[in-house]
Amino acid sequence: MSLATTDLCDAFDAEIQVLDPVFQSFGGHARFHGPIATLKLFEDNSQVRQMLGEPGNGRVLVVDGGGSRRCALLGDQLGELAVKNGWAGLVIDGCVRDSAALGKLPLGVKALAAHPRKSVKRDSGQRDLPLRVAGCDILPGQWLYADEDGVIVSGRPLG
Repeated sequence: MSLATTDLCDAFDAEIQVLDPVFQSFGGHARFHGPIATLKLFEDNSQVRQMLGEPGNGRVLVVDGGGSRRCALLGDQLGELAVKNGWAGLVIDGCVRDSAALGKLPLGVKALAAHPRKSVKRDSGQRDLPLRVAGCDILPGQWLYADEDGVIVSGRPLG
């Protein structure tokens, strides 16, 4: 990303939303951006695996995990799958695990916390929905920009 989120906020303040500062960085890339794909689920990462198994084409997967801190929705195996299939990153309103391994992958990952417990597998969840995450309304196809200072969303590519 050529511009920092701070610069994008200064230049495009009327066009962007800034997510509440609740996320920690877990991926090997602190800075990432791309068009958004969405998932809504709760303590079941079956749909995360399914989506990351598809071509990412530089997209960012935003997962509304209901803010659960009782299990992880992403670990190193799914992180490797995301890299293999060309995803730019993930923003998870939930937890991750295998954080040391995720930190070595060329992938952006923002999540609430690390948690050692894996999720259940019920194949539940919905994709390509409007979401409300960290105080912002997020739509599939919008653009997400993330770096060390935060996460912003825009209706169009910026910069």
